[in-house]
Amino acid sequence: MNVKITRNAAKMLRQELDKEENKDLIVRVVVTHKHGDHAHYGLGLDTPTDKDEVVSTDKEIDVLVEKDEPLLDGIKIDYLYMPQEGFVITNPGKGNHGDH
Repeated sequence: MNVKITRNAAKMLRQELDKEENKDLIVRVVVTHKHGDHAHYGLGLDTPTDKDEVVSTDKEIDVLVEKDEPLLDGIKIDYLYMPQEGFVITNPGKGNHGDH
C-alpha cells in the first residue's frame, strides 16, 4: 500500500497527533462510499486491528488502511484552505481526483 501526505496535511495531522489525548492513536483513512470505479474517503484517528495495514509515509506519520481495500492503495491526503478549509483525500492512481 502507498499513501502520500502533503506538507499542509502533515502539519495539521501532526497538531492532532501531538495532543496528549491522541498519543496512542494513528491516522486512519477509510472508504465511506464507493460506486463505479472510485470512492469517497473518511479520515480519523484510531488504533490498529488485525484487518489493517500500517503504512509509513515520508512525513513520518503512519496511516492505517484496511488491508484488502484496493481503493486505499495510492491515496493522497491533502489539506486545503480554499475554497473550503479542510482535509481532501483523493486517489489519482485510481482516477479519483476529488469528490463530485
